[in-house]
Formats: sequence, C-alpha cells, structure tokens
Amino acid sequence: MIGLILKGLFSYLIGSVVGSLAVGRLTGGADIRTLGSGNAGATNALRTQGTKVGLAVFAIDLAKGWLATGVIAPWPVPPALLPPAAPFAPWCVPVCAVAVMLGHIYPLWFGFRGGKGVATLLGTVLGINARLVLPMILSWLAVVIAFGYVSLASMLAAVVLAVVIAATSQSAPLRSLGALAALLVLYTHRSNIARLLAGTESRARRLWLCGARRGPA
Repeated sequence: MIGLILKGLFSYLIGSVVGSLAVGRLTGGADIRTLGSGNAGATNALRTQGTKVGLAVFAIDLAKGWLATGVIAPWPVPPALLPPAAPFAPWCVPVCAVAVMLGHIYPLWFGFRGGKGVATLLGTVLGINARLVLPMILSWLAVVIAFGYVSLASMLAAVVLAVVIAATSQSAPLRSLGALAALLVLYTHRSNIARLLAGTESRARRLWLCGARRGPA
C-alpha cells in the first residue's frame, strides 16, 4: 500500500510540471494563463505563442503521462512496500494515470491552476497500450475536421477511450481508469461545454474542412 501511495505521489509531482508554464518561466515569457483562452495547455500555447512553443508544450505534457504509466507504475519496489500478490497491485497504473492528470490540472508548482489534461491522458495511454491511442486520434481528427471544435474533439476522444477499454478489456482497474479519465476531461472542459451550448466556442479554422469549403469567416 505504501508503494502505491508513493507511486501516485510521484506521478502527481511529475504532472505538476505543466509544459506551457515551465516553458514560460524558462524563457521569461508571459504566463499563458493570461493569454488567449487562459488555459495552460498545448492548444492555447499554439494559438498564442506559435507552432514551436505549442509542440514543445504538447511534448512535455505527453511525456509526463507516459512516464507515469510506462515507467513509474511498473517500476519495481521492495516487496515490503508493494507485495506482488497484493490485491491493490493492479491499481498502480490507474492510480499513477489519474495522479499525473490531477497534477497537470492542479499543479503544485503553479498555484494549482493548470491545463485540462488531454495531452497528459494521451501520454498515459501510450504507456499503457499504444494501440488504444489510434481510436482517440481518429475520433479527435474526425470531430475537428467536421466541426472545427478542438474542445469537443478532446472530450469525445476521452469518451471513445473509455468505451473502447470497456469493450475490449476485462480489467476492472483499467475500465475504472477509462471512466474516470473521461469524467475528468469532461469536468475540465465544463466552460467549453457552456460556450458550445451558447454557440460562442472558437473553432480551429485551419483544420475545419467545412469552414474551409464555406470560405473565411
């Protein structure tokens, strides 16, 4: 049990290294939470600070998710801390995945104001089973191209992940992770949901195929 707690704590601390905020501090740039949508994620970084910064932020947030489930969760610990046969051993991966997402959303190092956790979720999935990334990416692309909403695409990708896991896995811990991750992403996008319902959510014009056909808005 102690080992599980330590792994979860370590994952949370890694998650607290929010890519956009870390890059901002290292380069002496503005706090991204004061720019654009105010979100400390890769999409806002891309929109407000350019492609290079956006990709760097995405890479950092993706990498820490992968570290949590691909390195920290399976890392061997002394049997006294986490016996191999312990009933909670299979929960290491879900605990580390949720912890790193919470660290990104509520970062200790940045006043508990972080991003929305989508890139970090994608990284955790890479660490668990890279094949699960494909339905997430395909659903994300389909929604962005059809409707132009990155936020809607991100939420749907998280829901698709939960559905795919539920349909293909018999693991209760993994199914729980899929459901929790989807709920967490929906929660962090609650303001986007409100704007979608109000018709004021911004679109990714360059990726929105229907918008391109209609011409510039």
